[in-house]
Amino acid sequence: MNRGRDKAYESRHRKADRLYELDGLRLAAALCVVLFHYTFSGPVGGTTTITYPEISGLTQYGYLGVDLFFLISGFVVLMSAWGKSPRAFAASRLARLYPAYWLGVAVTALVTVTLGQGMFEVSPVQVLANLTMFQSVADVPNVDVVYWTLWAEMRFYFLILAFAWVGMTRGRVMAMLWGWLAMTALVQAGVLPGVADLVVQSEFAHYFIAGMALFMVYRFGVTWQTLLLVPLCLANAVYRGIGYADAVGRRYGAEYDPWVIAIVIAAAFLVMTLVAVRALRPLARPWLVTAGALTYPLYLLHGHIGFVVIERTGGVVDRWVLLGALVAVMCLAAHAVHRWVERPAAPLVRRLAGPRTPPGATGSPPPVPARPPDAAGRY
Repeated sequence: MNRGRDKAYESRHRKADRLYELDGLRLAAALCVVLFHYTFSGPVGGTTTITYPEISGLTQYGYLGVDLFFLISGFVVLMSAWGKSPRAFAASRLARLYPAYWLGVAVTALVTVTLGQGMFEVSPVQVLANLTMFQSVADVPNVDVVYWTLWAEMRFYFLILAFAWVGMTRGRVMAMLWGWLAMTALVQAGVLPGVADLVVQSEFAHYFIAGMALFMVYRFGVTWQTLLLVPLCLANAVYRGIGYADAVGRRYGAEYDPWVIAIVIAAAFLVMTLVAVRALRPLARPWLVTAGALTYPLYLLHGHIGFVVIERTGGVVDRWVLLGALVAVMCLAAHAVHRWVERPAAPLVRRLAGPRTPPGATGSPPPVPARPPDAAGRY
């Protein structure tokens, strides 16, 4: 009887604590990146010959969707790791990352070989190295240029995994965030050797740190530490973001307004802060789970495959029809990958890689709730 009540309590808590608004934000960030590639970086970078000058002045800022991804990742990954054993956390990340990624690598390689000749190149060794997701360690090119972000995410996961071994507490997490931010400053100042940046990731650390700090706000409420930490991360994000925009501008021969960069980054921090303090709960809808499920497969599939489709069909199809149809088809393909690859494969991966149930055990105790209910029974 008690076990049944515990399971019902856990189920109610999990549903109440689902952040549907983050699912919507993830899809919005992914679509920004897709439009950046299809209407700006592709034409300007010479990958495609179909141009969209009417909107490229706006979509050239779409790469900042990656910055929002990293901010969301800091929040979500810490939330998913909290209270889990290192092995359980690793299993959940393997199940989340690899099934869709393996399919994305295979399909992208196939399209490159069959339709992308003269645009992109791929070799069997390159494909095999990419399947590990550690191709950057061996300096092997990505099968798709967009996969560079996965190496940044993977290094972040390793930090969280190491911290899970140590044991997560409120005090330890905050100490780790301050230490990480301090090391970021030391790398940027040249005090630490460049190799340290393999772990520190000073270019994007402020997003991961801020996302984790905002999860601490979500879980424990606002403290003086988070009131200091998040604005410091925002300041560094704007500083590095403007410098990064200059590099992007030089690469594509474009001009970026530093004020626009600052405003977009500040808006991302503001939205995530509103999520952390639960101010966006009235906008949350369960159907956003479906929208969020499209994000990862869409990101994996849209790059080189989309460039090939645009270049091969752009001369015979109206460019606006092509753009709308391609985005729609990519979203449908992403849904198919989620429905028929991610959902069936994830439980299998978790069972194979996750912690074993001791002999004779019938289950695990329910997790400790994020916060105790108030007098009205709300969480």
